[in-house]
Amino acid sequence: MAEPIVVGVDGSTSSLQAAAWAGDEASLRGAPLRIVYAALRWPYHVPLVPQPASWDADAEAAVDDMLHQAIIRARAGMPYLEVSTQIVQGATGEALVAAAEDAQLLVVGNRGRGGFAELLLGSVSRYVTARAPCPVAVVRQAADGVRGEITVGVTGHPDQESVLDFAFREAALRHATLRAVHAWTHPAAAAPGGTHPVVHADVESVGAEEARLLAESIAGRREDFPDVALTQRVVCAHPAKALIQASAETDLVIVGARTGAAALLGLGATAHAVLHHSRAPVIVVRH
Repeated sequence: MAEPIVVGVDGSTSSLQAAAWAGDEASLRGAPLRIVYAALRWPYHVPLVPQPASWDADAEAAVDDMLHQAIIRARAGMPYLEVSTQIVQGATGEALVAAAEDAQLLVVGNRGRGGFAELLLGSVSRYVTARAPCPVAVVRQAADGVRGEITVGVTGHPDQESVLDFAFREAALRHATLRAVHAWTHPAAAAPGGTHPVVHADVESVGAEEARLLAESIAGRREDFPDVALTQRVVCAHPAKALIQASAETDLVIVGARTGAAALLGLGATAHAVLHHSRAPVIVVRH
C-alpha cells in the first residue's frame, strides 16, 4: 500500500483549503489520505473555570462535524478516495510531526485559527516545515485555476538531488511543465560596501556560467523523466525574490531546506521567505 498523505485540520478556512488540496494530491499519487486533528485537552485538575457537564459531548460533536467537513472538501469530485481520520492529543505541531512518521507528504494550511492576518505563516506551519520527517506542503490559498506548471528552485549544489527528484516526479504526476529557476547575485553587488562597478560584460559572463550550472544540475533528470516538459530560467536576483515572483504564475513552488546541523536553526532564509510570501502552495523538501 502507498504511504499516506497526512493533512492537519483545525476547522479554519486555511486548513479546509489544505484538506481539499491534499485530497487532490492523494488522488494524483494513488495514496490514502489521513486527516488529523490535534488538540490539548483542558487540565481538569486545575480549578480555573467550572467545567460544564456537557463540555465533552459538545466538544466531540464539534470535532466530528469539523472532520466531516474536511472529508467533504477532500473528496470533492473523488468519491473513491480512501480517507481516514485521526484525533490526537498534544501540541498541534508536535502531534502532526508524529502523525507524519509514515507519510510521504504532510500538508498544512498557512495559518490556523490562532493566526493574525499580518502573519502570513502560522506557528504550526513553521514548526512542521522545520521538523517533519517527510516533505511538507503549505497551502496558502485556493489556486485561481490550473496553470499546468510547477516551479522548483535550483541551487546547483550536489546535495539538492532529492529536491530535484521530487520536483520532476511531481511534474510527471501532474502532467505539468516544470520551470527550473536558478537565481544568482553578482559577487561585487553582494559584498558589503563594495564599490566595484557591475558592468554588463560581468553580468553576461557570470550569467552564462550560472546557466551552465543549471543545465548540468538537471541534465540527469531530463533523461529519467523524458516526458516532463522543462523550461529553465536563470535570474540575476536573490533566490527568494525570484521564486516569489514566479509563484504568481505557477501552481506550486518547490524549495529545498537543509537537514542535519543546519536544521537546528530552522528553515534557511530562502525557504522561510518563500513560505511567507508565495502566492502559490509551497512544498519544502529537506535535503
